[in-house]
Amino acid sequence: MDSGSQTNFLSWTTGLIDLPWWGYIVVALALTHITIAAVTIYLHRHSAHRALDLHPVMSHFFRFWLWMTTGMVTKQWTAIHRKHHARCETDDDPHSPQMVGLQKVLWEGAELYKDEAKNQETLDKFGHGTPNDWLEKNVYSKHEQLGIGSMFLIDVLLFGPIGITIWAVQMIWIPFFAAGVINGVGHAVGYRNFNVNDASTNISPWGILIGGEELHNNHHAYASSAKLSSKWFEFDIGWFYIRAMELVGLAKVKRLAGKIELSGAGAVDDRTLQAVITHRWDVLAQFSKSLKSTCVAEIKRVAETRRFKRPNITKWLTFDKKFLSDGEMARIQQFTGESKTLATIVSMRDELTELWLKSSATKEQLIHQLEDWCVRAEQSGITPLQEFSSRLRRYA
Repeated sequence: MDSGSQTNFLSWTTGLIDLPWWGYIVVALALTHITIAAVTIYLHRHSAHRALDLHPVMSHFFRFWLWMTTGMVTKQWTAIHRKHHARCETDDDPHSPQMVGLQKVLWEGAELYKDEAKNQETLDKFGHGTPNDWLEKNVYSKHEQLGIGSMFLIDVLLFGPIGITIWAVQMIWIPFFAAGVINGVGHAVGYRNFNVNDASTNISPWGILIGGEELHNNHHAYASSAKLSSKWFEFDIGWFYIRAMELVGLAKVKRLAGKIELSGAGAVDDRTLQAVITHRWDVLAQFSKSLKSTCVAEIKRVAETRRFKRPNITKWLTFDKKFLSDGEMARIQQFTGESKTLATIVSMRDELTELWLKSSATKEQLIHQLEDWCVRAEQSGITPLQEFSSRLRRYA
């Protein structure tokens, strides 16, 4: 074989780009990371929640890239995600591990997505405001597999046979990490900054591998915020990209989670009420943090005296009551019957939760109810509850 033929043969076996073994790993990670960025910035924060506006150039680049690497249609993804928030942890939730099990969502999340994408009612009710131009109707939504097939040819042409592996990694990345890990693990395992009325968790404080989506509990607390990190130690790489695009005019942030501010304690007014309702999930988290040690001590005291089986009070303090079994609720009632302190804490938490559910009440009525709640908390004789009430008055 002459040198010219050999060079031609090598170009077909190694592709147009020849890299060391580690170079192909870097390329695969870089390509999948672009896809992750497209999902979190374009599909999630821009399309589903309208937390930011994107320059048409960036919007179409992300749409085109997702067509090439996932075949996902903007309207379908947006509608399914909005329905997830609207029906979270119910039988109508498209992908709740609390309903169908963690293993099902983790390993079959893509199948759950595809099944829901066929539900025209979901698309009609939750898919409004998504692209409906010529390209969307005649290319992206009509020929979903064409983009994926084109990506396959490009990978093979550029990298040779190893391009098939790179392509396979691209195809697996979103179905596993986005559909499986975020929708599954992100509602089952991790820590919580906010006691939202679903099971969402922060998988990790450093949102890098999945574009910041690891901070899932933060997102469920402030769904319309373009920034997913909340605590000083948390990092949201998606927010880093958004800020970089904003600096060069390619994005405009519309909504961020309101900053929690505490003023001097005083009488409850309309500003206090609004702040408490806006930051209600933080309010419940602070309640849990403040009263946990008191609850644990009371449960220990009653258990030693009456030999009752102890309830999972930590879960009760952290999660909505709907996540407790009938047996757990019965044990809590058993202990509250033996402890006035526990009974007070349980009833006060329930009343506080009901405050933002009373949509028929006027603002003046809600202010009066919140003030009355604070007064009773301060007269309870339970020091942590009194201290929490003082903090509650300072929300502004």
